[in-house]
Amino acid sequence: MKFVLSFLGLFFLTLQAQSQEFTVSGTVTENGVPIEEASVYVRSIGSGTLTDENGNYQINLQEGEYVLVFSFGNQKIKEIDLNGDMEVNVDLSGARESLEEVFLSSVRVNAQSPITYSNLTNEEIEDRNLGQDIPVLMSYMPNVVTTTDAGNGVGYTGIRVRGSDATRVNVTINGIPYNDAESQGTFWVNLGDFASSVENLQLQRGVGTSTNGAGAFGASLNILTDSYKKEAQAELANSIGSYNTFKHTLKFSTGLINDHWEVAGRASKIRSDGYIDRASSDLKSYFLQGTYVDENTLVKALGFGGSERTYQAWYGIDAETLENDRTFNPAGMYTDENGNTQFYDNQTDNYKQDHYQLLWNQEYGGNWSSNIALHYTYGRGYYEEYNEDADLTEFGLQPFIANGEEMTTTDIVGTKWLDNHFYGSVFSLNYQNTNWDITLGGGWNKYKGDHFGEVLYTRFARNNDPYEPYYFNQADKTDFNIYGKANFAITEKLAGYADLQLRTINYETDGLLDDQSRFLNEDNFSFFNPKAGLTYELNSANQFYFSYARAHREPSRNDYENGDPEPEELNDFELGWRISKPSFQINSNLYFMDYQNQLVLTGGIDDVGAFIRANSGNSYRLGLEIDAAFRLSEKFSVRPNISLSRNKNVDFVSTFNGELVNYGDTDISYSPEIVAGNMIEFRPVNGLELKLLTKYVGEQYMSNIEAENSRLDAYFVNDFNVQYSLGDFWEFREVIFTGLVNNVFNEKYVSNGYYYTFDVPNEDLPSGVQTLDGAGYYPQATTNFLLGLSLKL
Repeated sequence: MKFVLSFLGLFFLTLQAQSQEFTVSGTVTENGVPIEEASVYVRSIGSGTLTDENGNYQINLQEGEYVLVFSFGNQKIKEIDLNGDMEVNVDLSGARESLEEVFLSSVRVNAQSPITYSNLTNEEIEDRNLGQDIPVLMSYMPNVVTTTDAGNGVGYTGIRVRGSDATRVNVTINGIPYNDAESQGTFWVNLGDFASSVENLQLQRGVGTSTNGAGAFGASLNILTDSYKKEAQAELANSIGSYNTFKHTLKFSTGLINDHWEVAGRASKIRSDGYIDRASSDLKSYFLQGTYVDENTLVKALGFGGSERTYQAWYGIDAETLENDRTFNPAGMYTDENGNTQFYDNQTDNYKQDHYQLLWNQEYGGNWSSNIALHYTYGRGYYEEYNEDADLTEFGLQPFIANGEEMTTTDIVGTKWLDNHFYGSVFSLNYQNTNWDITLGGGWNKYKGDHFGEVLYTRFARNNDPYEPYYFNQADKTDFNIYGKANFAITEKLAGYADLQLRTINYETDGLLDDQSRFLNEDNFSFFNPKAGLTYELNSANQFYFSYARAHREPSRNDYENGDPEPEELNDFELGWRISKPSFQINSNLYFMDYQNQLVLTGGIDDVGAFIRANSGNSYRLGLEIDAAFRLSEKFSVRPNISLSRNKNVDFVSTFNGELVNYGDTDISYSPEIVAGNMIEFRPVNGLELKLLTKYVGEQYMSNIEAENSRLDAYFVNDFNVQYSLGDFWEFREVIFTGLVNNVFNEKYVSNGYYYTFDVPNEDLPSGVQTLDGAGYYPQATTNFLLGLSLKL
């Protein structure tokens, strides 16, 4: 409490000590011609302005040092020391795209591309980066829904885009695949505080552009890690909050040594008890990079990773418990010899993951550039579980005799392990001139993984030899793709886009699963994924685009374990309109995503909380997305977004009471028809930002048969974010105070859950079986807070 009071006292005292304000103004030109609507951005305060029709701009700033970023397609950066009114004129004719951004040029798009996308900058991430995972920081982006197992955004988190879950969102880090090759999911818990090492990210909704790794069936997320710094700097960031949440981060950069070399790094630790009972998280992570740069070359060697230890929170709770004890966690529950309910202390998930990347970007002067990257990821870990009255044969153990009676069950503590390696290369060659931007690229990636389990303890039965696996299976997966894509001018106002990708996959498994059944599989796929589009610029303020993309996707490991899946196919149509004015920007688009054999979530989950999927035949997603930014004054802005959609399975067939039933057209599971967000930002004085962030998610079903028990209610959540920045404070380059109150109005909501059916005998039915249903829920935290203090040298 003393820390909090001191924090607030210092915060309000510093508001009284405002420095003198000066004006920075000038003209932005290209070859001497004024540029309208060029962006002038002040990096340290996270805001800026646009030039008028004569290329002029004006910004009022307090005395101090600033970095100004001037951009109109490409960028120029100016560093200023402001101690009086200053005129800064910039000509962008010689500006080039930064070498850092070129790393992602093969997988990213810009406003000239007919792709639907949104960007999130480092400054926007920093405003709320107090320990929560990247999906939570993205939650206010258009048509994005996030959820967390522990309820407060620390630990296991998930994301859905356009109703598609995380296994359908292709994620790359510096152009290198991050999705797990087998499960196709993304586990941010393995990279705690990774947001502190992110320069920016781009979310492409729909199929997007050709990228590396598994195909995008809902979205693509491209992440660029920290850029190199010219000057030496360091940062210490700490935050505290509800549920004993702590984050400690230390970052440093040597700056460019001899104008060419830089070493930078980060170490982080996050701990939280979680909103849900015992849903604790203990996350440690690191990021280290070495950079060499000259005029045409950029080489980066990176190592990053982390370890996580989380108490299991993926079991969920039923409706009655949700009503009476919404933080209850059944994980690890058992009955001791005296009949008392106990919870196993070590019911935990434990995993370590290390990533190594070597990136080389080379510009050859004139029009040519190339990128090549080598990568290796090593992951290993286990979860430990107490199994009460477990079937001995499922753990490879023999029945035993006790008191003259054969015993086939006993209490068992077991672990299930993953030990995997993922390595490969991605590459691209780019040519640009006035009318053409052509990229040829591809990637080859190899995955090798072992799955096995060990028995640590049995109450009565005889154990196997120490560390002898009771099941073992292994998997090999090879993924190769090659693509060519081009943006090209057709007329002065009309541009075309074409993208052709060939992707091949080989997936093999062999061995025993944890239920002692044989898991033998060998599948080969060859997919051809064409994309094309047009962009028409009516005038400097209005742009229209249309695109078509075809995509294919292979089943995941879980799909094979739960059935005999077919690969998926998707035809994605996007029609968009972008409006850009000095005082407002509006992006709107219509999309139609037509699926064949879409692997939709059934609503059920497996023994580790992963969702079970099944092919649904024909299905589609039809929607309208609108996001905007309105600058109402120098101090006040609003950024709303809304998505309206219809998500349907066509003539959906499922088994009920032992018979196949055609349910007709049904809602696709976990696909709300309305998703909306808003950000109201107010800057009353220089350095102070106040934000109210709002998210509305409409009702949704957790099943594909629209069962009433599977309905999740709509929810409306508001967060309040305050940040105050001091430049040149004491010995520090910058001091930043941050506060975040989540769920300000104490909404008791559920953002995720699961739905299951089970059969019971019923003599009145011809089949003798009646199907009943039930549901599990993952409640999210009520009002909670986080406070942060960052010291930058």
